[in-house]
Amino acid sequence: MVKKRRVGLCLFVVLAAGAEQVAAKPNPAVDASLKAGRAFVEGELLVQFKPGASEAAKSAALSKQGAKAAQKLLDKAARKDAKGDLVQAKLGKGKKVNAALIARLAADPAVAFVEPNWIYHRQLANPKDPGLSLLWGMQGATTSPASPYGSGALGAWNAGALCSNKIHIGIIDEGVMTAHGDLRANTWINPGEGSRADRKDNDRNGYIDDIQGWDFAANNASIYDGPADDHGTHVAGTVAAVANNGVGVFGVCPTAKLITAKFLGANGGTTAGAVKAINYLTKLKLAKKINLVATNNSWGGGGYSQALYDAIKAAGNANILFVAAAGNSGLNIDKTPSYPASYTLPNVISVGAIDKAGRRASFSNYGVNNVHIAAPGVSIVSTVPTSTGAAGYAYMSGTSMAAPHVAGAAALYASLNPCATAAQIRTALLRLAVRDPQLTGVVQLNRRLDVAKIRRELACSAS
Repeated sequence: MVKKRRVGLCLFVVLAAGAEQVAAKPNPAVDASLKAGRAFVEGELLVQFKPGASEAAKSAALSKQGAKAAQKLLDKAARKDAKGDLVQAKLGKGKKVNAALIARLAADPAVAFVEPNWIYHRQLANPKDPGLSLLWGMQGATTSPASPYGSGALGAWNAGALCSNKIHIGIIDEGVMTAHGDLRANTWINPGEGSRADRKDNDRNGYIDDIQGWDFAANNASIYDGPADDHGTHVAGTVAAVANNGVGVFGVCPTAKLITAKFLGANGGTTAGAVKAINYLTKLKLAKKINLVATNNSWGGGGYSQALYDAIKAAGNANILFVAAAGNSGLNIDKTPSYPASYTLPNVISVGAIDKAGRRASFSNYGVNNVHIAAPGVSIVSTVPTSTGAAGYAYMSGTSMAAPHVAGAAALYASLNPCATAAQIRTALLRLAVRDPQLTGVVQLNRRLDVAKIRRELACSAS
């Protein structure tokens, strides 16, 4: 009798221990939400422990993944559902929330489930910008209002694919009206220079008071010189005009920071100015560790330049995409190159323009080898200064208007996939593009920009 009781007791202990070792299975809905790019608090997790988990086991489970409990959200003693403690955990410095880390923590026998600390917003169907109905280039086939051949940026907004204010885009163009109400909040401020001019090169980069960028045409810090800088201001608004502020329009990535590198003046610009502008931005990224993912280049017309080629290549080596307008001469640039769009470099994306019906704009250059993607470029409304110098809005057409849709899309992709390289961003934008038969013989693989498909899809490796 005694012997049988001992055997039964041992068997019970073994079974209990075995049950405790059963690991939680990853939740496919959580994985799907991560892949869909749902926003969460970086560095934080919600961890539900099993009811039998000891304090030591809970602490060890978190510690193994470089985390620790920040606060207890629900105490097992206070709940009546037989579940364990629910805690809000914080990851250590350098650790990132991703599917792999969640799976490792969920596999611990003390853990019932793990999930990100998701971010929620008011259920706004659309941003509250009065110009929304005019922004066909931001609309898409399934948005309201809808425009079947728009970029789909509004669809990305509605899906919660939100931009990061840590992403920067260089505007290599005319100047930008940084005081414009739809641009002011997204204007980059050089942390090395401060917010006020003091006639000193405080960050020792060779440019005195480059607080918001530099004018390489006039060689000074005045990046906005009045109403003539309407083109650069218009381009900037398509990239990153502020969304949901109750005025004007919004950009594809409406929280990205804009860095102005002006080189186009009243008489255009030069190769030397363009090279200096590109090099300035490349050095900013490398020296200041700025997350500059792309430059928008809505200009062209010069001949082949090895110096310009080399500057663009160096930017690519620094993980900066070069988004280039294909040009407005209605030419096949596979046969008649147009620079800088025709430079065959891995960081160049050449953009043609389409109209509201999805057809190639009559003025747009084309070419199945040298034009990589098409985007809205006819009757695009965006930010401009007025003749009095006040902030305003205007329609413009050109491949100049198509390119910033793509630059903004690059910023959005980088926001949702912060570990993506320039090559990965470029590949993703081209892969996610719509294949439109209307663009056969116009752009490479008939591609048309589709921002609505952009989601979080690349996991950062845990450090």
